[in-house]
Amino acid sequence: MNSNSPKLVDGMGRTIVNLRISVTDRCNFRCTYCMPADNVEFMDRSNLLSFEEIHRVVTIVSKLGINRIRLTGGEPLMRKGLPILIKMIDKVEGIDDIAMTTNAYFLKDQAQSLIEAGLKRLNVSLDALDPDKFRDVNRRDCLNSVLEGLNTARKVGFKSIKINAVAVRNFSEPEIMGLIEMGRSDGFEIRFIEFMPLDSDKTWERNKVLFGHEIIDIIKKKYELVPIDNSLEIGPASEYNFADGKGKVGIITAVSNPFCDHCNRIRMTADGKLRTCLFSENEHDLKNLIRNGASDEVIAEAIQQAVLIKEPGHKINLKDFKQPNRAMHAIGG
Repeated sequence: MNSNSPKLVDGMGRTIVNLRISVTDRCNFRCTYCMPADNVEFMDRSNLLSFEEIHRVVTIVSKLGINRIRLTGGEPLMRKGLPILIKMIDKVEGIDDIAMTTNAYFLKDQAQSLIEAGLKRLNVSLDALDPDKFRDVNRRDCLNSVLEGLNTARKVGFKSIKINAVAVRNFSEPEIMGLIEMGRSDGFEIRFIEFMPLDSDKTWERNKVLFGHEIIDIIKKKYELVPIDNSLEIGPASEYNFADGKGKVGIITAVSNPFCDHCNRIRMTADGKLRTCLFSENEHDLKNLIRNGASDEVIAEAIQQAVLIKEPGHKINLKDFKQPNRAMHAIGG
């Protein structure tokens, strides 16, 4: 394989430049939209890709045009020694950006080592600032630890910190403006994500989704918003600047107005399964290839073939939609 290898382009002509890598399915929270409250069966640690195996995959995909890596979980900071992996990835030629999605609980102790290792950006999952609501959704009473982690991350100087809040009807409405004010005062971009059918309890219903346009209407009661042109062509969020120049907000309308036409990402689970869509019904086993001696060229070909048949889009709004067999914590955020 060489630098002239074909880039990753799917059957719809979308160029894939973003790989999300789950490093663990374990998490110290039990968020209602992601995991059951108890009796969670986690992967055997021997089934997780090692840092060396992950590094090999990153090296292979970097030669296929992938230049953005996001580390996810579960809670990725539950994987011991994560800065070691970040340093390994940071040295891969062609990788321009390394980000991580986290619940921020461990950031107070790890933020400095993460940024020193080469981590550029953070997405922090935070759905509520009210302590009771935080506990209701996360099933943990530790909001102060999360806020301390966020504050530490801000102080050490991450290039970007985004707050991701899942928007659930009859729950999120009172939290929206509190999050907005925190973002404006502390320099965080707040992003609201429509509640998606990824919960392990399978209780999702469409009428539980707080839609993006409703969120915008709430914000507009106080602030004027200016749409950012073509933001969906860059990432999953429709983004808006505040007219007064103080920050911006993003809306991920995964249910009401999916961004599938512009999707530029694929995912790899902690046990080495490639998923070309968050809602894929099929997985492509890279771990088996790696551990059975496949060459880089064979692995690259497998990835290219998987991408070639990447789904046109998810089917949340169609009658034949099927919820993934894996819950969100086992897929990777």
